[in-house]
This record gives sequence, structure tokens and C-alpha cells, in this order.
Amino acid sequence: MTTDRLHIDVRGIAVEVVRKNIKHLYVGVYPPGGRVRVSAPLRIDKDAIRLAVISRLGWIRKRQAQFEQQERQSEREYVSGESHYFEGRRYRLDVIEQNCPPAVLRLDNNTIILSVRPGSDHVKREKVLDKWYRSQLRDRLPLLVDKWEKKIGVKVKDIRIRKMKTRWGTCNRRARRIWLNLELMKKSASCLEYVVVHELVHLIERKHNKRFKDLMDKYLPHWRNHRDELNRAPLAHGNWEY
Repeated sequence: MTTDRLHIDVRGIAVEVVRKNIKHLYVGVYPPGGRVRVSAPLRIDKDAIRLAVISRLGWIRKRQAQFEQQERQSEREYVSGESHYFEGRRYRLDVIEQNCPPAVLRLDNNTIILSVRPGSDHVKREKVLDKWYRSQLRDRLPLLVDKWEKKIGVKVKDIRIRKMKTRWGTCNRRARRIWLNLELMKKSASCLEYVVVHELVHLIERKHNKRFKDLMDKYLPHWRNHRDELNRAPLAHGNWEY
């Protein structure tokens, strides 16, 4: 795909512009610092892009303020005593070094017990914990997706899990494939359900327009509360690149 990248300043806001072979212009504001990025069709010139950003300045500044106020975790070192989240709750990590296959041994009321081989660095420890998060999320998805496929009247061919820097989920309508962010296992069950419903509704309506919102209102009347809860949840440490 042909792309053209440039940076412009719009009333004091730095904007990254990526022009490529697409039909519509999209403006996004991304955590943690509220970076503004525009995806624009090749045919649209710089002045038109600038006007599009100006028309959304109120929304952009509101989103940037939300990210500024949102709690952030420091970079995780995966050592005993550190806080980690699971299903919306904060847990204390207890790391045990022993000569056996690494794994999460147990989750109790307050503690995640992580077993690793002696000398394992934070990268290896992170991989073990991520593998556990992935298995936990994978276990929950079949019943949840089946429930909402029946309610909405759609069918997904493939559901995949990966770490994503700027999205909680994404949908490929042509392949009928949904990707979910691994970080969702750290959020509450209602947040996970909201994202699943959100992506399933995108199989019917691609855009976040009135029809999309009407469908969300129909199937998940309190979806805005779940969305706000997800947006208030602590952000994981990271570079958050698109």
C-alpha cells in the first residue's frame, strides 16, 4: 500500500499524518500522552487535513485530558511484592525460584504465585505470566462469544489474542476474524464483555455511527458505563506505538 507520512502543527497540537490508499479520513488520540494521528486518503491535501483536525479540536483535547488523568503503572520488573491486575483486581506478585517448569502456581485472594527457574530475568518472567493470562482469556472466550453470537445473530470464524498498543479489540469483517487485546484479562469481566460485543457489532456495522450506537444500545444498554470503566482502568506501562 502506498503511504506518505508528514507532521503538522494545528493550533499548538502536534499531529502525525499518514496518507494512504483508503477511502475515509480518521483522527485518533492515543495513550499514554494523547498523541494525535490522522489516517487520510492520498487525494486529500494538507489544508483539508488541517481543517478536519480543527473541527475535532474539542474532542481531541478532551481525550488528551482523560489520558493525562488516567492512572498508569510503572514499568513492571516481575519481582515479589509488585502489583499486578487480574479481572479488575489488584494482586501482589510472589515469585518463587525453583528448578521446575515455569508457571503460575496459584491465584488466591490477594496473591499471584509465579514459579520461575533460578536466575530468570524480567523478560522471561513476563512471558510466563503473559502465557497464563492468555490461557485464562482463551478459557473464557468460547462461552462468552457463543452467548453474544446468538443474541446478535452473527458468527465469527476466528478469534485471536495478542498484545496491542492502541486498541482493546479489532475486527476484520471480510475474514470474520476478531482480535482481542491480552490486557483485557487484567480488566473486569464487564470490560471484556463490552469489547466482545463491540467487535461483534462491527461485523454488522463497520463505522462508529448512529446505527452502530443503536445496535450497542439494543444488545448492551449499559455499554457506555463499561466503556468508561475500561477507559478509567490503569494503563499498562509501554511505549504505545500505533
